[in-house]
Amino acid sequence: MNNTSITITPMDEVPVEGRSEKKLYKELKHNVGEAILTYNMIEDGDRVMVCLSGGKDSYTMLDLLLALQKKAPISFELIVVNLDQKQPGFPEHILPAYLEELSVEYHVIEQDTYSIVKEKIPEGKTTCGLCSRLRRGILYSFAEKNRITKIALGHHQDDIVETFFLNMFFNGQLKTMPPKLLSDNQKHVVIRPLALCKEQDIAAYAKIKNYPIIPCNLCGSQENMQRKKVKAMIAQWEAETPGRTDMIMRSLKNVVPSHLADGGLFDFEGLGKVLG
Repeated sequence: MNNTSITITPMDEVPVEGRSEKKLYKELKHNVGEAILTYNMIEDGDRVMVCLSGGKDSYTMLDLLLALQKKAPISFELIVVNLDQKQPGFPEHILPAYLEELSVEYHVIEQDTYSIVKEKIPEGKTTCGLCSRLRRGILYSFAEKNRITKIALGHHQDDIVETFFLNMFFNGQLKTMPPKLLSDNQKHVVIRPLALCKEQDIAAYAKIKNYPIIPCNLCGSQENMQRKKVKAMIAQWEAETPGRTDMIMRSLKNVVPSHLADGGLFDFEGLGKVLG
């Protein structure tokens, strides 16, 4: 990565690029439907927990899942869950008011993880890691108690591509957020219905819909600087070569183990023995 100055348009200023709400909605719904079919994310009889944070991604995910539920050839339930972590200033009235209008089943889990994180993490250090682990444990516990079969998270294509490079550059691994995942304890299936959707499209759609966005900086934590750098790098690539992010995503779906270097995925040691 170089030190070139990058200006990234804030999500609330992303242009709609001349696309109507109908066209944008159709594209997003198509991509979500394709992801669900490709990775068999939702099956007949599933109880899907939709994790709603109050950000643009989770609002859009819920909107699209509700639309697909109405026309799906299978029957499945959507249970919306929000975790109120008791950050100072959290507008706890916003999500219930919004969900009441949608007439969907929802649950607000109140757990003061904010105090725990502030007690454990020194001032100035990032709180995201511990906060994420606590949040995940609470949501998994709710899922187990309520017979949830799938847990839907709002990560999109850009999140997946960024995570791929974060793992490559900082962890020495070729891995990312998969569209569908079995949890470490083997008890929960996590799905990402927005896996094939672009963040810019989601931002434009959220702007049109005027969702009541809850800011993600209530805890005072700074944005992950490594992710911010990777995001800027990818934004520069995309500006120089439009479609670069789509091509990277396509490569993640088209892996050739024999042309990498992992002996656990391909038998390099045994290669050529048949010739001898």
